[in-house]
Amino acid sequence: MATLRQQALAMVQARQRVAVIPPASKISDFFGTNVFGTSQMKQSLAPSVFKKVMEAIDKGSKIDPATAEEIASAVKTWAMSKGVTHYTHWFQPLTGSTAEKHDSFFDMYAGMEKFKGSALVQQEPDASSFPNGGIRSTFEARGYTAWDPSSPIFILEKTLCIPTIFVSYTGEALDYKTPLLKSMEAINEASVAVCQLFDRNVRKVTPSLGVEQEYFVIDKALFAARPDLVMAGRSVFGHIPARGQQLEDHYFGSIPTRVKDFMMEFEIEALKLGIPVMTRHNEVAPGQFEVAPIFEEINKATDHNQLLMDVMDKVAEKHSLKVLFHEKPFAGVNGSGKHNNWSLITDTGINLFQPSNSARENLQFLTFLVATVKAVHDYADLLRASIASAGNDFRLGANEAPPAIISVFLGATLSELLDELEKNGNVKIEKGDNMYMKLGISKIPEIILDNTDRNRTSPFAFTGNKFEFRAVGSQANVGGPMTTLNVIVADVLKQMLKDIEKEMNAGKEKKIAIVNVLRKYIKDSKKVRFEGDGYSEGWTKEAEKRGLSNLKSTPEALDVYEKKATKELFERHNVLNHVEVHARHEIMLEDFIKKVQIESRVMGDLALNHIIPTAILYQNKLIENANGLKGLGLDHSAAVETIKEVSKHIESVKSNVTDMVEARKRLNKEENVSKRAKGYQKEVKEAYFDKIRYAVDKLELLVDDESWPLVKYREMLFIR
Repeated sequence: MATLRQQALAMVQARQRVAVIPPASKISDFFGTNVFGTSQMKQSLAPSVFKKVMEAIDKGSKIDPATAEEIASAVKTWAMSKGVTHYTHWFQPLTGSTAEKHDSFFDMYAGMEKFKGSALVQQEPDASSFPNGGIRSTFEARGYTAWDPSSPIFILEKTLCIPTIFVSYTGEALDYKTPLLKSMEAINEASVAVCQLFDRNVRKVTPSLGVEQEYFVIDKALFAARPDLVMAGRSVFGHIPARGQQLEDHYFGSIPTRVKDFMMEFEIEALKLGIPVMTRHNEVAPGQFEVAPIFEEINKATDHNQLLMDVMDKVAEKHSLKVLFHEKPFAGVNGSGKHNNWSLITDTGINLFQPSNSARENLQFLTFLVATVKAVHDYADLLRASIASAGNDFRLGANEAPPAIISVFLGATLSELLDELEKNGNVKIEKGDNMYMKLGISKIPEIILDNTDRNRTSPFAFTGNKFEFRAVGSQANVGGPMTTLNVIVADVLKQMLKDIEKEMNAGKEKKIAIVNVLRKYIKDSKKVRFEGDGYSEGWTKEAEKRGLSNLKSTPEALDVYEKKATKELFERHNVLNHVEVHARHEIMLEDFIKKVQIESRVMGDLALNHIIPTAILYQNKLIENANGLKGLGLDHSAAVETIKEVSKHIESVKSNVTDMVEARKRLNKEENVSKRAKGYQKEVKEAYFDKIRYAVDKLELLVDDESWPLVKYREMLFIR
């Protein structure tokens, strides 16, 4: 009888390609066809209604009930013309994924389809059933979703989806979108005020984002044959295969046929939803790939990334594939992240991180560059906390992922420029552009996109006209870390403006005042800049000398949320109040605990109920073999030694699993969630995971291949 593993491999070999037929020969013919976007609104709404919607999108103004009714009627007509029967408020609770509750357009009592403006604008999901960090009790269930007009309504699988925020009955944010929208306003306000020093025409600054999404793809039969992948999203057992990624032949290689078909189909569906996917390629690890869109306004980009992951998961099923978004599904090969390419764009069309040939624009560029570096320096621990998760802990600092030490990479040219500006600020400065020559700032126009090298080991790198936040995990909702980034940069910009105005009030000419403040900020934030190899042991030691934190575990990193300064920061910019910050701390710690619990339980189950019985069966075969050799008068000492070694590792697995279970029971009695999370890190994860895995790896090497119960790494990683 074939084992589950053998059955899975047979299914993989028998797979047939799934034909993918584009709806049109040109992407422009079907892009956004499932989106109720600007063009659809303009066609279906009265001019006065369309104007109000655009004002709500551009200025955040409220939509009155009458206008909402007209919009709802137009949306319903458009959706039903496409075969839609249901609608839902689509929101992003603090689970990290998306949520939806479908309601039918059909009204039985009216005998017809209805969609009221009130249903468009607001709904009431259960606020106690989602993570709330103690904000809501189980018996206090009321919560509200409210339409976000700035993110387009879309159709997904015959359901009309309305992007919304999600708040409690008492108004606290229970999602990622609400604080993100507030952080956008915070950085807009702070950036416009600073831009006014250079250009009075600037009235709005919008943070822009492009999210490069990494992921693994394996056959769904191989996925189903690994309970650890099903339950925990990663393999808790399995030694590194003889051939992994060491030949470096997968990166940018020919895309496997089945994966390419899958990519083509999910790209088609994404493009219909207005998601501007642009790039596809093989990543470094076997079975690992990447998709990247072009840049969008940050709220829309965040929604689109969440939606894209959902679409990819659904389309993969059609191709008998499974997408793994876990940061580290397989030990010993590259993990997956999201590379968040962030910039600031003015309503006059200027990228504030783009150098130019204009001296004025270059001083503005320097101002925002230095402010961002200073923000990362001042709030490095908070930035680290924003990307903390159980999965990302496995990834950070390993196999081309950035380390847990937060630093900024600027490249040699920019670093030299900032050093020169810091050192030469005391020279006599003449008015006009000549001051830039004396300070060496004339070098800036030479910085083109490829004049700043990339550094894969840097968590936060300048890449020509944007900053790339590389440390974000692949299954994270980018709304969390991007909210933090917006807030910390806004905070520094506000302080920077005060410092510049103080210099000007003391009689300094404006340009000189700006340069003086930049010099101080460059000096104050210098220790966070690092151009070298983030993996090197030398950097760890150097970072410690500089006083930079190295928060390797999630429970340790999340402590920053309980600091008074953190709560005051978010409150100061009206993004989160102290209750909401505390709640997020609790939620993230609980999430960490639950994920480690799941990994621990699946590890124990596999070890005791799958691996040990297989090892014992093999051991019995060895005993029979040893007895046979002995009966023939032949040397059976080698077989006896193997039997003893198998027994030793079986006992090691049993005892460590028992001790791990007892540690869980003991820790679960701890009421303080922070202490419990740190206990899970030290007493469960660090104390037992590696010990159990080591013993299982040894058993796998000793036990014959055919009887081993789990699908191998090598079989999952190389997809045809």
